[in-house]
Amino acid sequence: METIKQYIDANKQRLLDELFELLRFPSVSADPKYKGDVLNAADYVASKLRDAGADNVEVCQTVGYPIVYGEKIVDPSKPTVLVYGHYDVQPPDPLELWETPPFEPTVRDGKIYARGACDDKGQFYMHVKAFELMMNTDTLPCNIKFMIEGEEEVGSNNLGIFVKANKERLKADVVLISDTSMLSMETPSLETGLRGLSYLEVEVVGPNRDLHSGVYGGAVANPATILAKMIASLHDENNHISIPGFYDDVIELTDAEKDALNAAPYSEDEYKKDLGIEEVWGEKGYSTFERTGTRPTLEVNGIWSGYIGEGAKTVLPSKANAKISMRLVPNQGSDKITRLFTEHFERIAPPYVKVKVTPHHGGEPVVTPTDSVAYRAAQQAITESFGVEPIPTRGGGSIPIVALFEAELGIKTVLMGFGLDSDALHSPNEKYDIFNYYKGIETIPLFYKHFAALS
Repeated sequence: METIKQYIDANKQRLLDELFELLRFPSVSADPKYKGDVLNAADYVASKLRDAGADNVEVCQTVGYPIVYGEKIVDPSKPTVLVYGHYDVQPPDPLELWETPPFEPTVRDGKIYARGACDDKGQFYMHVKAFELMMNTDTLPCNIKFMIEGEEEVGSNNLGIFVKANKERLKADVVLISDTSMLSMETPSLETGLRGLSYLEVEVVGPNRDLHSGVYGGAVANPATILAKMIASLHDENNHISIPGFYDDVIELTDAEKDALNAAPYSEDEYKKDLGIEEVWGEKGYSTFERTGTRPTLEVNGIWSGYIGEGAKTVLPSKANAKISMRLVPNQGSDKITRLFTEHFERIAPPYVKVKVTPHHGGEPVVTPTDSVAYRAAQQAITESFGVEPIPTRGGGSIPIVALFEAELGIKTVLMGFGLDSDALHSPNEKYDIFNYYKGIETIPLFYKHFAALS
């Protein structure tokens, strides 16, 4: 531990400056206008892996954005860790809500504000710097492989193809990912599961053109109104999702599992204060931890129709659209849920509109074992670094590739994230505490130490 702390202290500013360089790339995979910036970010990651001491570093081309690979095999007989992360980021919109430019990292109150600061540049880059630390202090106790992709925020469409074509190259004993959160730095935690995802777009079409709302209003169905009613009907009075068959495969928690989940520290007053809300909302009969980690959800991610520019334009719009995501829990399958949603949405459409459902991407829910060597290594590393044993939690987000790794490579994943739920992921003013960044670089080498000792 002393060697780790000394290295971080001696290189503190450089470790921060390099992360800032990475954050300045507007690597938005969802928007083609940023293509050059996404590719430049991949090249930067590759160069930093080489600088850190990785061998066989390659920017592997796909039909989409490239996957950066690198490795260090110290001894083929020793265990191997496959580190996964992503260098692409969410769109920064709406730009007017950022207090400082999203791609010019700014420090306020010890926090780095920038798009990608926590998700996932700040978190995966900790692994690159921890690797550098172990190389420069001659303390790397096992083999390491890196696979950093550029399409996570748009569904990782080409990662599966890459994994299937490179099974021997990616052979490892465990996948290590930092793309999740802790309860707090005072109460560290390890996520033991993630929800799956079904993400789709719906369109409701009425008349063949936008109409004058005075001439036609009251005689022609307004697609925006119809869409709003259809979406509202997807939850009942108990906020239970009303799609037939939606809950058929859901595995209910046992009383013991509920007790363990709800034992984590939680203040509803602080939760509401942080979000600026008067009351929490959700499925009746479940706690906040249960709603956000172990229950499926259906959320509207975006909705648009008609005229939304400056001033007034009195139209009855021709169509209305929405993007909808459903978070899934074991044993729900994304393909089945997408089908159930599509059938239901088409069924409830009134005859005076036409509807279209377009699936975008999905992923399967996962639960990671808490009795594995890798999980115990993470547990011991966090305990040694933080001085407190981590609490096991369930994550509300989705990392679809975790199920992919298990299916194609036959290996489990350890989710050792250092973000916080309050870091405004996917929102304006995304942030990442400088303390968390350094703490990750400190803790990751301890994982390798314990993993090698326990293996």
